[in-house]
Amino acid sequence: MKLFSCLMALLLFLLQAVPGLSLPKDTLRCVGYHGFCFHSKSCPEPFAAFGTCSWRQKTCCIDTTSNFHTCQDEGGHCVPPEIKCLQEQVGLCPYREWKCCTEV
Repeated sequence: MKLFSCLMALLLFLLQAVPGLSLPKDTLRCVGYHGFCFHSKSCPEPFAAFGTCSWRQKTCCIDTTSNFHTCQDEGGHCVPPEIKCLQEQVGLCPYREWKCCTEV
């Protein structure tokens, strides 16, 4: 029993010590795009909604004044990786693997 409690304490320590291990996937994606998680369903200015955080309990908001603009803000559209773009452009898509295209 003492060994079990020591192992559980070690596991708890590792989950707290290693960043990102205990974060949900949607939160990791939001942070990966330099976003912030807000409790409200709408984002305050100058932020724009870009998905969810904390198992869909919060809203992921990205700063519209930074260099991280969404694809639609830049006049493009997001496509999955198997579709070929004739012209790609910079812009964030809701799925990490997707590309921002001006022409397909």
